[in-house]
Amino acid sequence: MSQWEVVIGIETHVQLATASKIFSGASTAFGAAPNTQASPVDLALPGVLPVLNRKAVECAIRFGLAVDATVAGKSVFARKNYFYPDLPKGYQISQFELPVVQGGHVTIAVGQGDKAYEKRINLTRAHLEEDAGKSLHEDFHGRTGIDLNRAGTPLLEIVTEPDMRSADEAVAYAKALHALVRWIGICDGNMQEGSFRCDANVSVHKPGTPFGTRREIKNLNSFRFLKEAIEYEVRWQIETLEDGGKIQQATVLFDPATGETRAMRSKEDAHDYRYFPDPDLLPLVISPEWIDRTRADLPELPQAKKQRFMAEYGLSSYDATTLTASLETADYFEATVAVAGKASAKPCANWVMVDLAARLNKEGLEIGQSPVSAAQLGGLVARIADNTISNAIAKKVFEALWAGEGVSADAIIEQQGLKQITDTGAIEKLVDEVLAANPANVAEFKAGKEKAFNALVGQVMKATKGKANPQQVNDLLRQKLAG
Repeated sequence: MSQWEVVIGIETHVQLATASKIFSGASTAFGAAPNTQASPVDLALPGVLPVLNRKAVECAIRFGLAVDATVAGKSVFARKNYFYPDLPKGYQISQFELPVVQGGHVTIAVGQGDKAYEKRINLTRAHLEEDAGKSLHEDFHGRTGIDLNRAGTPLLEIVTEPDMRSADEAVAYAKALHALVRWIGICDGNMQEGSFRCDANVSVHKPGTPFGTRREIKNLNSFRFLKEAIEYEVRWQIETLEDGGKIQQATVLFDPATGETRAMRSKEDAHDYRYFPDPDLLPLVISPEWIDRTRADLPELPQAKKQRFMAEYGLSSYDATTLTASLETADYFEATVAVAGKASAKPCANWVMVDLAARLNKEGLEIGQSPVSAAQLGGLVARIADNTISNAIAKKVFEALWAGEGVSADAIIEQQGLKQITDTGAIEKLVDEVLAANPANVAEFKAGKEKAFNALVGQVMKATKGKANPQQVNDLLRQKLAG
């Protein structure tokens, strides 16, 4: 397969976080009974007219600014004509020749360690459109039900250039885009509910030759499925070409049960949809003042925050990238550092990325649901930094905080008598007792067995119930054994 180059472009349908639909006042809330949130506009009843949702436009502007794109001063809505049972009008209102967002880019981080690299993925466009309804096949034996609650829900369709060269890059892009739209507050990112859906255009060709014929994998609603679908499609296309076959342009579906893609229909081109400007909607005009107001309202963006974390807190690129994977994680980290102090930024990062993340993952919780607040974790890190407790004791305090046993690390340390023993005289006395009681370990250490030293350290820590300062114990033991 190394003789072949993979070419991938992604189209993403992002459901915008508006309370009402893009051209009607009907609710966009998920989970209502079928057809209870479909207005006469959504049902395409005779005589109704669409009215554009200002909040949806605001979301598009926010996205355009976040990806350093051109926000068009004037864009036009068009009718995309096709027949499908869950499309009441027989056409979808979208944008074609003049989209609201033009160009832009997203920077992705791929891989880890020495193999990690960053790559810029260029965007072609992002345009506003309405979603279709939903066909329900499972609930009706031999028939199909139509639920029009989703019809008219505002979407931003984001289209990349064919810049990705592997399934890993495609997934990294999808994750970065998913984090970004949640970060700037234009989408809840709930993939199970269909708020973020990806289509992958995949082709292969020999390096130095023109791009191959692409096939579009539709409606991928998880990062795992995106990766599996692309990897299967790449293998299938290469095997087909190496066996002397030809790739036909087509739309395909991925079946998670089999791990395979299957053709759904031959791929349509733009002329098949007979696009023309929607006569019921005036051109969308966005003033420079509106763009400026929206820019002023944007939060600090992930890439800028990552660079600031590296400069201000001395974090590595990997740590800063991990901590800015979501706005919630970045805010939690900064709130932790605010309590623990900038000098403890790296320990704070480690606690957030390792201990806290592992516990949240185990419990299936998001960071916003953490029983341990940022202030509590910051207080815990501060007590490690000033040698009130050791790292080992800190783990016990963290567990107590998680279980809700105290309002702060200080309270738990006080209640449970966990303060670290730093009295050199007291520790020296215990070291002497341990050496006297373990002559075999002493002899083994003097014979060059380092494990014997660890055993002696363990005996001292056991005698103090883990409360002795580990560094003092190590230093005193080595002094005594060298004497």
